[in-house]
Amino acid sequence: MEPLSETQVIKDLRQTEDPSAQYYAAWWLGKMRCQHPEAIPLLLRALAALDATPIDPEQRGVALNAIRALGLLRDTRAEKPLLALLHSNDYTVREEVVRTLGAMGSCEAVEGIRALLASGLEGAGAEQPSSPLLNEPCEALLEALGDIGDGSSSNLAVIQPFTEHPRPLIRSAACRALLQLTGLDQWGLELKKLLNHPEPLVRRGALLDLGATGWIAAVASIRSAAVEPSLKLVALRALAERNDEPNDVLHAMDGLL
Repeated sequence: MEPLSETQVIKDLRQTEDPSAQYYAAWWLGKMRCQHPEAIPLLLRALAALDATPIDPEQRGVALNAIRALGLLRDTRAEKPLLALLHSNDYTVREEVVRTLGAMGSCEAVEGIRALLASGLEGAGAEQPSSPLLNEPCEALLEALGDIGDGSSSNLAVIQPFTEHPRPLIRSAACRALLQLTGLDQWGLELKKLLNHPEPLVRRGALLDLGATGWIAAVASIRSAAVEPSLKLVALRALAERNDEPNDVLHAMDGLL
């Protein structure tokens, strides 16, 4: 099957009869960083499905892919509509919106994100009844605060309790954010400890978090971590992109190729 053209993808997202075609089209626009003039308006139109009662499951899927695509395209026209979804009753919508606003570096989102975390370990960080989910998507919320880069005392105060969360991936996200916002080595050292965690999923998460911080002292630990080489390359590439002098990182990448 021949790959779809940009024209066909836009047509697929514009039509309303085939949600599966819309779903793939929304993904494609983000993946290809599409700059077609209709891309952003059509992706924003897809978010309207989240206002319906009841929400159609297929259109919800299209809307979630649209949110993810907007995070990759990082167009400021999406900021206001996404901020309106920050307090959605849908956990997954909140999670994806927060990730997108974090990727966009939305300073306007900081207050709302901080409010979602403000109840701390006993509130936002507690498990929902009869569910493995927490009350809030804390990992995404913490990462977003770090990515946005507002190191105010209010943000640091709301993040720090999560370094004691019982779930290691939440601790990792909190340490990542604090390292990004303060530059203090202590948070990088906590992330390095998590690279020795017995669970592979935790090691992978800590590895990617270290890459996201740009902390150059992480290079040797990333190289030696018990994680797949492909993920090490992803982390080292992210580390290099966040450094003014990436030569040490690039050398480490060469050793893994």
